[in-house]
Amino acid sequence: MHRPRPCDACGAALAPGEVARIGVTRGTHARYVLCSRCTPEDLAARKQTTAAALVATSAPAAFDTAGMRRGSLAVWIAVGLVGVAALVTSRTGRRLLATGWVVLKASGKAAWARLQGRPDEGPAIVRHAFEDLGPTYIKLGQLIASSQGMFPERYCQEFRKCLDQVRPFEFADVERTLREELGRDPAEVFAWIDREPLASASIAQVHAARLLDGQEVVIKVQRPRIGKVVEADLRVLKLGARAVGMLPHGELANPAGVVEDFEANIREELDFRLEAGNMAEFNRIMASQGQDQVVAPRVISELSGGCVLVMERFFGCRVDDVEKLRAGNVDAEAKLLLGMRAWLQCMILHGFFHGDVHAGNLMALDDGRIGFLDFGIVGRFARERREQVTDYLMAFASGDFRRLAEVMVAMGSIEDGEVDLDALAGDLEAAYGPMLASELSAIKYADVIPAIMSAGVRHGMRLPRDFVLVVKQMLYFDRYAKLLAPRLNVFQDPRIVSGLMNDMMQARMQAA
Repeated sequence: MHRPRPCDACGAALAPGEVARIGVTRGTHARYVLCSRCTPEDLAARKQTTAAALVATSAPAAFDTAGMRRGSLAVWIAVGLVGVAALVTSRTGRRLLATGWVVLKASGKAAWARLQGRPDEGPAIVRHAFEDLGPTYIKLGQLIASSQGMFPERYCQEFRKCLDQVRPFEFADVERTLREELGRDPAEVFAWIDREPLASASIAQVHAARLLDGQEVVIKVQRPRIGKVVEADLRVLKLGARAVGMLPHGELANPAGVVEDFEANIREELDFRLEAGNMAEFNRIMASQGQDQVVAPRVISELSGGCVLVMERFFGCRVDDVEKLRAGNVDAEAKLLLGMRAWLQCMILHGFFHGDVHAGNLMALDDGRIGFLDFGIVGRFARERREQVTDYLMAFASGDFRRLAEVMVAMGSIEDGEVDLDALAGDLEAAYGPMLASELSAIKYADVIPAIMSAGVRHGMRLPRDFVLVVKQMLYFDRYAKLLAPRLNVFQDPRIVSGLMNDMMQARMQAA
């Protein structure tokens, strides 16, 4: 032997140089090594003994292994069944399945419409799918409607129907919610409630009513069981945001951040007590400014709660209803300037502003006042941010794009290194330039916010949500100006700019 090795028959150690027998097992070509005392017959006998022992010891093990495999399969089947049961029985699971089913149906309808040569039906199909999915997705539809440029224009147009033309819920649910919130029968409070809603939106619908003392009011009633539905939908949306974030370049869209902002907004809107407080705050600010021509509805607090708002009824028309305004000989330009000045004063002097002044939320009242409605979305600024926004508006109005770039750098969060201010100023001029052109120039509103956001991304900035919210409201006001007073440029009109400067000086004197 050239190296130590045991005998295959008796197991005795064979030292290097010791005599040994080496052979090959017949039929297997397996080599064996035996010491001088053992024979091939000894090896055969050992193999028989070993085989018997192996059978005796391995059979239970083999049985256990098979059992373990069968058990593992059973365990996985059980886990799968439990998972399916959990998916079906949990609210989130049911919403996920329901969402998938609605998406599947909508996709089929859209494909069939294309095959039939009706591709224009796509936006309506998607809107109906959102309505089928309920309030959370209707709210998303409203976000699409107010985000021109970030979504195709035909979808923005279609989703405007989500602002106040959403499918209403049953009047029986209205009565049940009122009974629960009031703690008594609605007939003990109201002389009359119109069964047909004045408006129906994602979170609630509004009914005209009259109190027992004869006062005309409106009742804003939250959709039934909306809280639980929204919670489940938010979990589904967060899963979707994670999935989008894993796609190539998906993280650049910040899907998780979008869902977080959406979640914060919708949670605030679900508590009507917050909205009641916002309306009261707006009216207090207007009173402190000596302004009695711009108002929010007065809330009847003793009849209101988390799911119901009872407030005074405003009579008038939407600010974009040009025909009615002209028929009533209303000075539309003066009313628009009045409403815009009030909005700016709230923001600059008090760091508080209405965050959704679409036409359905701004009314020209029959008594000559301007009415702001729906304070579910508001913005709030600390003093430093307030000053930055004011500097931004002044730099914009004067066309000082270098200063505008400096303010935006101060407002935004810079991700990588320093910003080339001259390059940023050039990009901002390209984005904002048309808005500062002649009064009659046509502005592609759908391009403005995406251009601003793109400029920020190119220069490594992520702009604050409230900043984008301010820009969006300014675009709303400019759109109304183009409808009501085509020669009015809300970004450069001397009446607006001088008022802005006065408010800015007053705010900084207060801060000194």
